Amino acid sequence: MSFVLATTVLATIGPIAHANELLSRGVTKREIARALTAGEIVRVRRGVYAEVGTSDDLIHAAEHGGVPSCTVAGRMLGIWILDEDEMSDVATQFAPAPHVWMGHAGARHECGRPHCRGTPRTHWDDGVARLGDLPPVHNVLLQIAVCKGEEVFFVALESALRKSLLSPGGLRWLGERVPEGLRWLIAFARTDADSGLESLVRLRLHRLGITARTQVRIAGVGEVDFLIGDRLIIEADGKSNHDDGSTTDLKARGSLRHKDLLRDARAAALGYETLRFDYAMIVHDWPTVAAAILAKLAAGAHLHHLSHRLVPHL
Repeated sequence: MSFVLATTVLATIGPIAHANELLSRGVTKREIARALTAGEIVRVRRGVYAEVGTSDDLIHAAEHGGVPSCTVAGRMLGIWILDEDEMSDVATQFAPAPHVWMGHAGARHECGRPHCRGTPRTHWDDGVARLGDLPPVHNVLLQIAVCKGEEVFFVALESALRKSLLSPGGLRWLGERVPEGLRWLIAFARTDADSGLESLVRLRLHRLGITARTQVRIAGVGEVDFLIGDRLIIEADGKSNHDDGSTTDLKARGSLRHKDLLRDARAAALGYETLRFDYAMIVHDWPTVAAAILAKLAAGAHLHHLSHRLVPHL
């Protein structure tokens, strides 16, 4: 019988596998022990092994008997996730209990980590969870809907649609299982949101009873994020415009800021008004954003007739 390396098999079926999966492919118990001693593989829990360098999220979930789920899985799949806790000043030495997908018939295990905070939030929605894999996108979105509610779910949903990660069948599956109060969001969702931030703004404007066109191209200005009525532009600046402090990025951000101001000036010359908000304002200070928009609407800044004011000759 030929000798089979544990690392070779894990590279093929991994990154995490049960011992019986390795044994069935010709890896001997002696080879598993040798690879562990040599530091070529790591033990996740009894009878479960992983490649060196495997994501800690995958390993932690496997310690509990499942795979990452909810927002952690969403990020790993490349879905835009609204981070509700990033502005918190509360620090903790403990890692939060993970959200773990068990499939419909998994077996939960206790985690041996000394700083793992209690029992994980387990998800048992339909499907088969294989250690080292991620749930299908429709399962992840259902988990987010159940755990995180309207805004986080909607932003993730539009991101998945934008990236073509959700099949028509997956969308139907999701629509049949999300909480009833969130089902309208599936019909409201679109595929053209440039970022999760824009999805969030559109949802919050809708709650205010405001309809805004998105990704509108204005001659002489370019494409704007939102246009309310005829003349009110709303721009949502992403995190990359303001939250990195290195010298190089400060120069780049200064260039971006100059371009934004130039766009706003050109829009003003054409009779448009622009309200520009950054990530922190939109996510964490929405009442201020909403008050500014509503004040402009009350003043009629969105109406076409304001563009016909006489402009004096210079």
